Amino acid sequence: MQNFQCTIKTSLSVSGIGLHSAQAVCITLYPAKENSGIIFRRIDLSPAVEIPVTPENVGETALCTTLVKNGVRISTIEHLMSAIAGMGIDNLRIDIDGSEVPILDGSASTFIFLLQSTGVEVQQEMKKFVRILKEVKVRREEDDSWAKLLPYDGFKLTFKIDFDYLKKTEEREFSVDFTSTSYLKEMSRARTFGFLKDSEYLRKNNLALGGSVNNAVVIGDDGIINDGGLRSQNELVKHKTLDAVGDLFALQYPIIGEFQGYKSGHFLNNQLLRTLLKQVDCWETVSFNLPSQLPINYIDSKVG
Repeated sequence: MQNFQCTIKTSLSVSGIGLHSAQAVCITLYPAKENSGIIFRRIDLSPAVEIPVTPENVGETALCTTLVKNGVRISTIEHLMSAIAGMGIDNLRIDIDGSEVPILDGSASTFIFLLQSTGVEVQQEMKKFVRILKEVKVRREEDDSWAKLLPYDGFKLTFKIDFDYLKKTEEREFSVDFTSTSYLKEMSRARTFGFLKDSEYLRKNNLALGGSVNNAVVIGDDGIINDGGLRSQNELVKHKTLDAVGDLFALQYPIIGEFQGYKSGHFLNNQLLRTLLKQVDCWETVSFNLPSQLPINYIDSKVG
């Protein structure tokens, strides 16, 4: 039934601390009407400030994706947005009583669990997709990082990272095709990561104040310091791909195409969307009359 737009059946809440702010915060997700998209509301402000998720409303991209409107910020939205995209949900209102989405365990798995618990409500309007017709690419010259979108009959992501610390046992490249597999199986449990050597600098700049081995993979001089190590040998590059799924869903519509990234991050992912929207001959919006025509395999969930 996910050729139609979807929201959630009932509201749900979750509390935690922000990765960068270390502040306690609660978010509550509410069903939303057709064609409304994903909208955040800062309810700790009076009056509440509403910020729709769009590429243009992404105002900061240093170490996370941050919505900004008239000086009001909502940061670290990428893991929640990634889970929403993986569930195939189109319309939500998200109330937040602080400036940063809770980090939880550093992956998207808790968000997925909560969304599955409340269930998905199928709506009346057809789901819209953005189909890539021509290649679109952005590059950052200083480190030769790049990201691009290519035509593809489905949704495929290929990501490559290149860090000096990586051991031979830790994979640098990951590719996933959501035509044949699901977000839940492939990447939802991949955690964010950081370097112990950078912790002092980050904290002096009020970043990663809430980071710990409880919500991130921490990499020391001798490797991973978390008890139990990595959840998979490609967890680090999987998490970068998880981030990309969330960043790309700022477009509000699922993409039919292939994303490729080399050392890409939140900045380039957002620049890719902004560039795409300007190149109107490179994409089109489409819908599908039957579920069997869908080129994307969404997470199995309770629908009704």
